[in-house]
Amino acid sequence: MLLTGAAGFIGARVAEVLRAAGHEVIAVDAMLPAAHGPGAEPPADCLRVDVRDAEALTGLLAGVDVVCHQAAVVGAGVDPGDAPAYAGHNDYGTAALLAAMFASGCRRLVLASSMVVYGPGRYDCAAHGPVDPAPRTRADLDAGRFEHRCPHCGAEVTWRLVPEDAPLRPRTLYAASKTAQEHYALAWAEAGGADVVALRYHNVYGPHMPRDTPYSGVAAIFRSQLESGGVPRVFEDGKQMRDFVHVDDVAAANRAAIDALDAGLHGFNAVNVCSGRPISILQVATALCAARGAPPPQVTGQYRSGDARHLVADPARAAELLGFRATIDPLDGLREFAFAPLRS
Repeated sequence: MLLTGAAGFIGARVAEVLRAAGHEVIAVDAMLPAAHGPGAEPPADCLRVDVRDAEALTGLLAGVDVVCHQAAVVGAGVDPGDAPAYAGHNDYGTAALLAAMFASGCRRLVLASSMVVYGPGRYDCAAHGPVDPAPRTRADLDAGRFEHRCPHCGAEVTWRLVPEDAPLRPRTLYAASKTAQEHYALAWAEAGGADVVALRYHNVYGPHMPRDTPYSGVAAIFRSQLESGGVPRVFEDGKQMRDFVHVDDVAAANRAAIDALDAGLHGFNAVNVCSGRPISILQVATALCAARGAPPPQVTGQYRSGDARHLVADPARAAELLGFRATIDPLDGLREFAFAPLRS
């Protein structure tokens, strides 16, 4: 099998799990400076290959029966100037990979997607049922009114678990690029009779997470704030809900997806990869502070344009299609993560 992005935080753990399961893994990574630092070299068991190089990929794909595609440029994706980087690496890169797979006769793909494809998430109004709330206004955010409101009556709405058949409504450049990756994979599957599992990762954390880079998640940012002698600075009121899933569970989901394809799973299938145990951002920060014996986090009231208020996944389809259930409770995993090594 071919694994892209194999030197990254998630890709490296996926490589370990797949090799331990007996898979022969051809590992590749472009070693982008934003992800690995200037001048970084690939590990000894990984080749420096850019997925946009279809010719190089075609040479590696001979005899490969499945591709696990982790390579991507990630980040907040709110600066319009970053659009070419997202489109070039994520979208064109995926298109080049799919073309090389088709030319090589490889018809099975596990795609690393993301929760960001759902945009603001799923909400219900007590009076009007399921609603699609409008983006939060700057006036409301400046006034500390962080919850979405019903477009019909203006009442605050309640978050619900997001299933895979929810509409895709990307609100950032990164989200748009991940949505495009899925659309390319879907079209490729239907045109070429191929099989795809798109794994929609939720908030991934764990040992060897990047520190202080565009690839850092909020858990790593909180860790860095603690290690510098401060306390985590929590945006909004800290009540925004997420699903934090440990990198070991994410690697297990990739193995489960490959096993499901081996067992005959056909067509395009999108699957949430999550813990199934919702937790607030303030709970994340508080757990890290408690584990390290630090003062409580600071709730700043600041906000970031484009952030989802609540985005929590429904884990049912992963269990049904892949037999995957996360095993690490976020509170247990975060206590371990409080002292886990990070990537510089």
